[in-house]
Amino acid sequence: MLMPKRILTLWNNETLNEADTRILRTPCAEAPCPFDKATQEAIRALEEAFLEREEAVGLAAPQIGIGRRIIAFRCRGFDEKDPERKKEDCEILINPRITQKRGELIAGEEGCLSCPDIRVEIERYPEVKVRAYDLEGRKVSRRYLDFAARVVQHEMDHLEGKLIVDYDGAATIPKKRQDFFEKLFQEKDQ
Repeated sequence: MLMPKRILTLWNNETLNEADTRILRTPCAEAPCPFDKATQEAIRALEEAFLEREEAVGLAAPQIGIGRRIIAFRCRGFDEKDPERKKEDCEILINPRITQKRGELIAGEEGCLSCPDIRVEIERYPEVKVRAYDLEGRKVSRRYLDFAARVVQHEMDHLEGKLIVDYDGAATIPKKRQDFFEKLFQEKDQ
């Protein structure tokens, strides 16, 4: 059995992960179309890493150390715990591009596997249209609404090297981690 791919994080316990941070902060390159062997392996690795994590509603390639524009996410059944259902509700997009954003921005609290222990209020569009390639390399155009639209926008931020801590919204931090985050964000502001 393969070891699960490690999720890169900005920090762990009491230290910053500088090597992980460099990767997470680097904008991703387009995947070649038609997909080469390396792209096919990257897609497979991302899908496996995503499906292994019950708590994940989305995962982007840079979160597992792959610098390509590939995202995996649930487009429905967000509360479903059955792993088979998760696979059915999973979508993978390669080289996604938002072509349209609609509606008034809506604030919502978001967490991120790469920013453990913190939640940030972020304004997102309630409807987005996305052009991308599917798993077979076909061009697709998809429309996402509400929570699915939020997840897609969150995952696509990763492709640009942007994380939830880059937003100005209110952050929720567990009391036991307060000192660590105060120190971390003071260093960031200097």
